Amino acid sequence: MIAHLRGTVHKLGIGEVMLDVQGVGYRVAVPLDAWEQLEEAQHASLWTSTYIREDRFDLFGFPDRQGQLLFEELIKMQGVGPKLGLELCAVPRNLLLQAAQEQDGGILKNVKGVGKRTAEKLVVELRALLERHPGIFGAATTGDLRSEYDQDAIAALTSLGYDSSSAVDALKRLPADLKSTEERVAAALRAL
Repeated sequence: MIAHLRGTVHKLGIGEVMLDVQGVGYRVAVPLDAWEQLEEAQHASLWTSTYIREDRFDLFGFPDRQGQLLFEELIKMQGVGPKLGLELCAVPRNLLLQAAQEQDGGILKNVKGVGKRTAEKLVVELRALLERHPGIFGAATTGDLRSEYDQDAIAALTSLGYDSSSAVDALKRLPADLKSTEERVAAALRAL
């Protein structure tokens, strides 16, 4: 299978790139945060996971090996396909770690395609994953995540139609002096 690609990036639709490797173009789906970091016509390396079914042959790419491993573990979980796995990989790993450690499904309810029941099942699976592979979420620590990732602000932005990874990314870039949820939402909306 294809495990790694290095080539020139050509962005297709959101979350999808074509990686030109010596004249061969590989169509690769990537998490939204990785897609935003990749630059058009620049060289990039992606760790890839190949997903094969009777009617499809898809490549999913990640900027680091940790992301690839996380994706592969996520799609082994019951009810998590590659599309949802990719959405979950776009969530900052420290939030996934927090959801697993605190058994807090509320953190995951803001992810596109995750409802209350799915979030509850996912936190149990993430907890088991954390026990099997303690380093899977990287060097993430739980610290004071609530202030950095205001769950109410994320919920407000997702209720307005933005996907959770875009909302989290917009909130990450806000100045630290914004104290209230309302200020964060207003500033994030200006940035989106």
